[in-house]
Amino acid sequence: MRISRQGLMLAPESARVIIRPFIPPPNLIVSTLGRALALEESDVLQALEKVLAEFKDRHFAIEPLLLRNFEKVMSFLPEGVTPLSLSRERVLLIGALFSGEYALESAALFNPSIVPHPDQTGVPEGGLRFIMSLRATGEGHISSIEFRAGMIAADGSIALDHPSRFVTQPEIIPDPSYEKRSFRLKLAEMGVCEDMTHQVMAALDEHFTRSDLNRSVGTMRDENQPASHELTHTLETIDWLADSNYEIRFSKDLAVSERIIFPVSANESNGIEDARFVRFIDDDGTVTYYATYTAYNGHDILPQMIQTKDFLHFHVLTLNGDAVQNKGMALFPRKVGGRFAMLSRQDNENLLIMFSDSPHHWSDPEIIMRPSMLWDLVKVGNCGSPIETEAGWLVLTHGVGPMRKYCIGAILLDLEDPTKLIGALDRPLLSPEGKEREGYVPNVVYSCGGLIHGRELILPYAVSDLASSIATVSLDDLLAALTGTP
Repeated sequence: MRISRQGLMLAPESARVIIRPFIPPPNLIVSTLGRALALEESDVLQALEKVLAEFKDRHFAIEPLLLRNFEKVMSFLPEGVTPLSLSRERVLLIGALFSGEYALESAALFNPSIVPHPDQTGVPEGGLRFIMSLRATGEGHISSIEFRAGMIAADGSIALDHPSRFVTQPEIIPDPSYEKRSFRLKLAEMGVCEDMTHQVMAALDEHFTRSDLNRSVGTMRDENQPASHELTHTLETIDWLADSNYEIRFSKDLAVSERIIFPVSANESNGIEDARFVRFIDDDGTVTYYATYTAYNGHDILPQMIQTKDFLHFHVLTLNGDAVQNKGMALFPRKVGGRFAMLSRQDNENLLIMFSDSPHHWSDPEIIMRPSMLWDLVKVGNCGSPIETEAGWLVLTHGVGPMRKYCIGAILLDLEDPTKLIGALDRPLLSPEGKEREGYVPNVVYSCGGLIHGRELILPYAVSDLASSIATVSLDDLLAALTGTP
C-alpha cells in the first residue's frame, strides 16, 4: 500500500501568546491596588510606558485587554476611589498588574482534524483549500483549539499557510439563544428538581435568550425567599448549564491561524480536548461544520459539540442523552437512513455506533468493533468522522497494543447500514517510526480526522502528543485492502 509521509511538521511555538487574567486571592488584590494607587503619576506614566514597550508588539491590541482585566478587580478599589477618578494610564497599569501572558502551545500542538475550507474562492482547478484544527496545550496542561489553513494542489502536493505570530480570542456573545427542549432534557438528566425547573422554563418561549432566562430565574428566586437548599442548587445548575452553552465570534479580518478557542465555561476550565471537525451536509444541501470535543474541568470529562458555518461564528453546546459519556464521539458527515449517526466509545474499550433524530441527543450505542489484533488488544477507537467512499464508510481507527503503543488503522462500514463491518486492516495503516516515537507521550500516532482529495486520503496525525504531521495514502490501495479485491 502506498503511504507517503509528507515531511511537513507542525511543531509547538512558544511565542504565540494571549493575555489572560492574573487574579490573586482577595487580600493580595487589595494590597496590590493599594501600592498601585500610592504611585506618583509620573511613576505611573514611566511604568506603563515600559510595559507597553515590552508587550505591545506581541498582541494586536493590548490596551482593551488590560482594561478588561482592570474591570475584574475594580470592585476592590478603596471607598471613595472610582475608575473615573483615575487617569487612563493608572487604569491600564493596574490592568497590567492583573494580567499575564499565556503560551497556548508551549507544551504541544497535536491531534489534528481536517475539513474543506468553507471559502474555495480563487482556488486553482483541481485544488482544495482546507482548514486544520489542532489541540494546543500550554502551561498547566490547559488545552485549546487552534486552526491552520492550507492548500492541496491538483498534483496532490500540500502546502500550509505560514502561521501568524499573533493569536486572538473571540468575542463572547453576551446574550446567546437556547432551544427549550434540549435545555429541559439536559436539566432532567442532571437530576435537578423537576417542579422547580418547570416553573422557570414555563415562562420561556421555545427559543429563548440568556436575558429571558435570567429574568425567569430572578423571578423564581425573588418569589421563594428565603431560598431552600434545593432551590439554590436548582437555580445554580440552570446557570451552570446556560454558561456551558455559549456563542463566540471572531473578526473576519483575522487569519485562520490567528483564531483560538480557549476554555470559556467552568466544565471546560482545564481544557478543550481532541476536537473532531466534520463537514456535514443536511438533506436540503445545507452545510454545517460540527465538532465533538471533550470538555475537562480538572476532575471530570464531558463530551460537547461545536457548530459553525464559517469558522468565524461558533455555537458551543452541551449534548444530551444517557450515551453522552467518555471520549471519542465522531459524527457522520450526513444522515444515514434519515437519522444522524455517531461513532463513540462509552466503554473505553470498543468502537460503538449510535443513531438519533437530533445531533444533540444520543442514546442506545451498539458495538461494531472489538479489539482483535495484536496491535489493538488493549482498546480501539475512532480517529475522526467516517469518510464516505463508493465502497463504504471509511473509518480511521486507533488501536492500543503492547507498551501502550498507539497505531492508526482503518475499517470499512456498509453505506446503508454502518452497523455492518465490511472489512478491517490486519495491520496498522500508520505506526510511530523513528523520531515520531519520542515526545510527551512516546510511541503514539493519532488523528482526529482526515479527508479525501481525488484518489488520495489526506491524513494529518499527531506524533507522541507533541507535534503534528501529514501523510497521504492511496485510496485505491486502501479500499482494495479493506475489501479484499486485487
